Amino acid sequence: MQQLNHTNINNNIKMQKNQPPQGHTNFFIVFFSLAIIAAIFLISCLIGIGDTPLFCTESISDEILPTTTTPMQLDAILHYATSPRVPQQSLPEITLSFNVLQSISPCNFLVFGLGHDSLMWASFNPNGHTLFLEEDPLWVRTILKTAPNLNAAIINYRTKVTDADDLLSSYQSEPECSPSKGYIRGNTQCKLAITSLPEEVYDKEWDMIMIDAPRGYYNEAPGRMGAIYSAAVMARNRKKPGVTHVFLHDVDRKVEKAYAQEFLCRKNLKKAVGRLWHFEIPPVENVTQNNATFC
Repeated sequence: MQQLNHTNINNNIKMQKNQPPQGHTNFFIVFFSLAIIAAIFLISCLIGIGDTPLFCTESISDEILPTTTTPMQLDAILHYATSPRVPQQSLPEITLSFNVLQSISPCNFLVFGLGHDSLMWASFNPNGHTLFLEEDPLWVRTILKTAPNLNAAIINYRTKVTDADDLLSSYQSEPECSPSKGYIRGNTQCKLAITSLPEEVYDKEWDMIMIDAPRGYYNEAPGRMGAIYSAAVMARNRKKPGVTHVFLHDVDRKVEKAYAQEFLCRKNLKKAVGRLWHFEIPPVENVTQNNATFC
């Protein structure tokens, strides 16, 4: 009996070791389910190509199979159904951004950061324009190997995490950083302004901005000070109707929280889920020299 018990315990231990982490399992189930749904839809369409289609109500030509699913979305389903890597954000955090994208897509979506979740974000904005900004060229090449259709650009930051406190306390003394100036392109005097962005970033008006980069967890990292400041300026300069949705991740960290309160403003905070804050920033008109702060 003792030998049998030991055998059962050993078998249980082996089974536990072979089981994937719970978070990975949950995401795998979600995306694998999506893959099954997509496959069933496509198969049902193919079966119904004759006189009596099963589910597809529109006529199907011999050359084109009608579907609202984009190639990017199909790539995302296949990728996440077969990949052990999952997005960094939690499911409630992702859902918050996903719900906003559903309501405004297709839209202009700017993302600070490129990673394992990028294919997911791009697929959430089908027929829209999604651009990812990343400071590490090697990391960009790594991600694009598995998702070559992503739109990504390499940028440089002029700040370090060690600069955060000084910049926050002194930016008001630099006239080119003031809310009354409100520009980024060519603003070399304001260290918080990101001047290395692609021209399309300056030229477009972005309906949604996600800040989940650059790295900000060690002193020599660029930090997200410039990304937060630049996002605030772009949102305030919006000419199109409506607000700019700005999402900031990792607000549990000191720098992210302080800069969000200074430039994105508590009054614009729409919702907070986990480590993610969602701001709705309206365009600012008639800004005068008397405006010393963004909030």
